[in-house]
Amino acid sequence: MRAIKQACAGFVTLLLAAAAPLAPAQAAEQVDLELVLAIDVSGSIDYDEAKLQRQGYIDAFRDKFVLEAIQSGPHGRIAVTYFEWSGSEQQQMTTKWTIIHDAATADAFARQLEDAPISRGRFTSISGAIVFAIPMFEANDYQARRKVIDISGDGPNNAGPWVNVARELALSRQITINGLPIINDRPQFGGFGGMNLKDLDVYFEHCVIGGPDAFMIAANGFEDFAKAVRRKMILEIAGDTPEPRFIPAQASPQIFEATDCQVGEKMMQFRFRDPLQ
Repeated sequence: MRAIKQACAGFVTLLLAAAAPLAPAQAAEQVDLELVLAIDVSGSIDYDEAKLQRQGYIDAFRDKFVLEAIQSGPHGRIAVTYFEWSGSEQQQMTTKWTIIHDAATADAFARQLEDAPISRGRFTSISGAIVFAIPMFEANDYQARRKVIDISGDGPNNAGPWVNVARELALSRQITINGLPIINDRPQFGGFGGMNLKDLDVYFEHCVIGGPDAFMIAANGFEDFAKAVRRKMILEIAGDTPEPRFIPAQASPQIFEATDCQVGEKMMQFRFRDPLQ
């Protein structure tokens, strides 16, 4: 029960922060997409895997097809920022908002990622990442028809507010959430040990992604991450939704149902033998 109370308290704090009115941006620059990249660095991801994730994005911004997608829009430019997250109050900005419109600006953004230290943390709060990202759109100096939070992660939400509630808050602000679930056999509680949600892609489909043209592309392990990032970013930037927008990778028997949006919290409670009331 203590974990539930902490989650509720965290929810109130984050919700109020996200709902706080922000001063409108002045002389907003028009772009084709405002993109927030939110990267999981929770305890179930070791340093080498975190590096693989980071490198996947570095390579993507230096990919000619990603650049072609950026330049294909009416304005030929996007605004992008990148942060890493773990627990409900553990989010670390890696880059500031940056305009990308050509090879030089794309490479400069990739260099920002190369130079920044990699964050680490415990627990997995997808909801905390979503709520942290929401005000970022109102605080920047850009204006786009499409606003997207792109969430990567290797486990379900197990800290902070309920993930489906956080998602609805984003959707109420006309923000789309796309997903990149990483399917792997690593325990989800890092040093604590714990169970793995085999159907993480199903969970992302039902509980994480949402909004106009939302989609997800699953990476089958961290080794597949770079390829998944490249494909997802090309589709995301160009505004194309793949058909189907979701392909289940597992559909395996397991103790907990991946369609339950509180499955991560239940797994955590089960792990510590503190049953939900």
